[in-house]
Amino acid sequence: MIDISVSDLVKSFQVGENVLNGVTFHVNEGERVGILGKNGSGKTTLFKILTGEYDYDEGQVSIAPGKRLGLISQIPVYPPEYTVEDVLDTAFERIHAMEEELKSITDRMAAGESGEELLRRYDRLSSGFEQAGGYDLDVRISKVCNGLGISQEMRARKFAALSGGEKTRINLGRLILEDTDILLLDEPTNHLDLHAVEWLEDYVSRFKGTVLTISHDRYFLDRCVDRIIALNEGRAEFYSGNYSFYVQESERRYQERLKQYEKEQAKIGQLTRAVEQMHLWAFLGNDKLHKRAFSMEKRIEKMRTTDRPRQEQNLTMGFQSTDFKGDVLFTLEGVSKSFGDHKLFSDLELEVLGGERIALLGDNGTGKSTLLKILLKEEKPDTGDVRFGPTAKMGYLPQIVKFDHPERNLVDTLIYEKDCSAQEARDQLAAFRFRGEDVFKSVSTLSGGELSRLKLCMLMMDSINLLILDEPTNHLDVASREWIESAVESFDGALLFVSHDRYFINRFAERIWTLENGHITDFRGGYEALKAKQARDEELRSVIKPAAKAEKPKKGKPKSSGGTKNLEKQLRTLEREIAKTEELLSELDSQMEQNATDYQKLQELSETRAAAEETLNGLYERWEELSTQIEELQS
Repeated sequence: MIDISVSDLVKSFQVGENVLNGVTFHVNEGERVGILGKNGSGKTTLFKILTGEYDYDEGQVSIAPGKRLGLISQIPVYPPEYTVEDVLDTAFERIHAMEEELKSITDRMAAGESGEELLRRYDRLSSGFEQAGGYDLDVRISKVCNGLGISQEMRARKFAALSGGEKTRINLGRLILEDTDILLLDEPTNHLDLHAVEWLEDYVSRFKGTVLTISHDRYFLDRCVDRIIALNEGRAEFYSGNYSFYVQESERRYQERLKQYEKEQAKIGQLTRAVEQMHLWAFLGNDKLHKRAFSMEKRIEKMRTTDRPRQEQNLTMGFQSTDFKGDVLFTLEGVSKSFGDHKLFSDLELEVLGGERIALLGDNGTGKSTLLKILLKEEKPDTGDVRFGPTAKMGYLPQIVKFDHPERNLVDTLIYEKDCSAQEARDQLAAFRFRGEDVFKSVSTLSGGELSRLKLCMLMMDSINLLILDEPTNHLDVASREWIESAVESFDGALLFVSHDRYFINRFAERIWTLENGHITDFRGGYEALKAKQARDEELRSVIKPAAKAEKPKKGKPKSSGGTKNLEKQLRTLEREIAKTEELLSELDSQMEQNATDYQKLQELSETRAAAEETLNGLYERWEELSTQIEELQS
């Protein structure tokens, strides 16, 4: 069954410039579709047409009858007194209406009113109310709030007082709570930390309806969609797979189009040379060849059907850094920071060497940006010190790029701030895809992605060996993210970055600092290795059971059950638990060595190890008893 049908859709905001120019596609029930395209390609416009917020110029759009559709980019206006709890509760308006009618019928029956029709209506409402989950609304709200990081304190705040990002998160929660058949998700992972994004991915994977999502989060697209619709120059291209499939397939199609174009151009060149030769021979006396040459020229014009395929140019210029691998760039010595009674982190002890690539991860509000500001000397630690090595030269790309003189054009910005000639400035800008008249645009007119690109352009003119990035890919389209990644790839110095972009983290991180509960866990490895370790630790911890809760064997002679198969099965299960617990103890020993200077972390690991040892002793005791029982039965 088709849930969404779009045929020959045309939409323009200016005469002669179509944002959507004949877009046609169908989405079947239960499909998960990712919508890709550059900023300005019409993705959000398409969503607003589907919801009816925008009209369209030509074509047809239809939603399957009876299907409820929700879009998270729309943030409704609520009464000023509404709290976050009130906004979330609006998801249950239909259920509350049923509840009110049930209460009304109950009051009428209590007053003595009766009748077959009234009883039937009561039964239908009761059944519908239960099926809609009317008796566990609080539980549903709590699950969504916990998953999206909506705290109890935030639930009591006025919705109107929240930031734009917080309102988006609340609206996402409200949409999830609604009984929606088709989800339209417009950049759903923006403003979410990693835990909330992973929770959302799990929710989307279990959602029984249809999902269309606009997202620049490539990791999210890989995990949550099974089909891609790419909007390009007003038209739609289709890819039957996730983002990784799209990357490979789009490159294959580009190479195929390029070969077709080159083959066509070679044939045109061959025919053109033949036409020139015929005209020459015709001038030498063979007039009949003119007619044949003119016929071939018409054939050549008909052949000019393929435009040269275009592809974004890669970065051709790298950083000027010359890094000395192994040199100490900076150390954190007992660094602590609090704001009032809220302690962000304490007693941080870390060392960074030249060439290391470190991701700083943590939930929103844990202090990641504050730690970066301490390194940049914009904030002072409450205790401790940051010591930089003599070779350290730092560059910084902030999350929101600002310039002191936004009224200047791009060329003048480089001339004034980097003390270079106009030609040097234009050459540098050209390497960063600022060409032609673009270099004379005012900095104030640049988009977020262009500002980041300009800042990187300037950083590459400096000899730095430590690059600090704060959410470098936030709010950028996929093409801009990939371009910035190619710039960072060329940097051979040390890299420290904060990011929620798991694709970026997975590509660059070789060491991960996780800021949690006031201290940093230092993991030597990449993101996938970290996730694998966390999954393994979770599995191993599941076998740890307090000795007090361990099953105590009954004393006395065991009763024969007519065989030993059941006991042998228990023994094999027990041996697997023993192996897992021994592996956990080995892993904990390794972690205690790595955190030998972190007292708080060491204390936690020590307590966990003691519990694991106690569990292991209990398992060994149980193993001996089972072995004895088996021997007695066999004898």
